[in-house]
Order: sequence, then structure tokens, then C-alpha cells
Amino acid sequence: MKGVDTIARIRREHFVRGKSIKEIVRELHVSRNTVRKVLRTGATAFSYEREVQPLPRIGHWREALDGLLAGNEGKPARERLTH
Repeated sequence: MKGVDTIARIRREHFVRGKSIKEIVRELHVSRNTVRKVLRTGATAFSYEREVQPLPRIGHWREALDGLLAGNEGKPARERLTH
């Protein structure tokens, strides 16, 4: 995510100082697509919000792990599963 200052600097370098996209990319260390996006749109800030949170990799074994944990609760400390 690029800040407002970076977006302003990209626009200033291009429109005021007349620098090419390639020069801006090299100077500011941003991608060419980012520079093009900033110059083509009137947006002052870019943000990304994830619509769907992916399930963790543990999801497939969740039921089995919940069963093991539930079985561990009633046991004395010396008989609990530790690993």
C-alpha cells in the first residue's frame, strides 16, 4: 500500500517535472504498474480489504484435534498428551 506522500510525489514528478514512468520507477523504487495506476486514476490513497478470510491449514484436522483436547481435559497431569 502506497502512502499519500508517495502518490503525490509520483504525480509531481510526472506532471510538473515531466519525468517518464521509467525514470519515476527507478527513482522511487515502485513498480511500473503502480506508477501507471497512480497517473491514470484520481485516487489519493489505495487500500485493499480482503473479502473472504481463507481457512487456516489446520482446518482439515480441527475436529480430531478438538477431540484430543477434550479428552486431555479430564485426565491428571501425568497422563495428558504433551506432544
